[in-house]
Amino acid sequence: MVQIPKTPASSSPAPRSVPTSADVARLAGVSRATVSYVLNNTSAVRISEPTRRRVHDAAKELGYVPHAAARSLRAGQSRLVVMPAPAFPVGPLYSRFMTELQWALGRLDYTVVQFGTVGLHGDEAVRAWAELRPVAVLVAGAQLDPQGVAVLKRAGARAVVTLGPEAVEGAHALLMDHTAVGRRAGRHLHDVGRRRIGVVVPAEAGLEAFSQPRLRGVRDALDGTGATVTELPLAYEEGAAARLATRWPDLGLDGLFAYNDEYAMLLMRALQDRGVRVPHDTAVIGADDLMLGRLLRPRLSTVHLELPSGRDLAELVDRAVRTPGLPTERHTVLGAEVVHRESS
Repeated sequence: MVQIPKTPASSSPAPRSVPTSADVARLAGVSRATVSYVLNNTSAVRISEPTRRRVHDAAKELGYVPHAAARSLRAGQSRLVVMPAPAFPVGPLYSRFMTELQWALGRLDYTVVQFGTVGLHGDEAVRAWAELRPVAVLVAGAQLDPQGVAVLKRAGARAVVTLGPEAVEGAHALLMDHTAVGRRAGRHLHDVGRRRIGVVVPAEAGLEAFSQPRLRGVRDALDGTGATVTELPLAYEEGAAARLATRWPDLGLDGLFAYNDEYAMLLMRALQDRGVRVPHDTAVIGADDLMLGRLLRPRLSTVHLELPSGRDLAELVDRAVRTPGLPTERHTVLGAEVVHRESS
């Protein structure tokens, strides 16, 4: 048996007590009210710039930060915005949008918390968000239903906003019509003379809300033209792309919409490794207009997406928080335009 040695009693001094606003006030030589006004960015009270600097310097020296829960109690409402982490893989385009949104909400004095949803689904996830008593919740994808919206509002959420292909009763909605992405890609491939079109459908869970509308969009664009559409399930793995490329001659496809640029680059490399010439044998188009696609040879054709402005969404959240009775708003926000390059 191996014995774990006992750790000797620590001789280090007891931890210092948590600094308070009273400590900051004493060090800065001001009242506690002044500390509150300065650190909470209150604009209704005029504080001189030298006094503001003294308060900030004192808070920094003491390591003091305001207590968010206490501030919410004093204000009568939270300033917390919960953004559940998407239950689907996100790419660079969506990440940039989320960064802009968080910056814009911060400028409006909201605290943004991204909530991990691994292992949480449906009502369980909604209750976990509600426990934080947020003033607003922004949900991407199909993670919310009308009952969930009601639970969040009963917990004090003044603004519930969804970002996805469909609206949810009781919530503000930013509608992203992904069928338009597929329609643009399908029409482009038809316009450049392709008639046997393959459409990549990611095998990864959580992307169905985007991939199926894009597939429908391609079918809609080619309906009545005599062109054929072949669904191509594909995992985002080199091995899966290589196996699909091996079957390519038997599929007889002369055009490919690869769901997005990342899948397009993955499969295009595998096709080229198997001797398939792009675009001579198969024209390829992706979506998202990532910079890396412009660096490929041939350069990747793509569907450029216009996501909503993070600043506009932050203003919608703030408007809903300040006016709880505001009628729910619905905005179609996803723009889609083809960028034609050498791969098609």
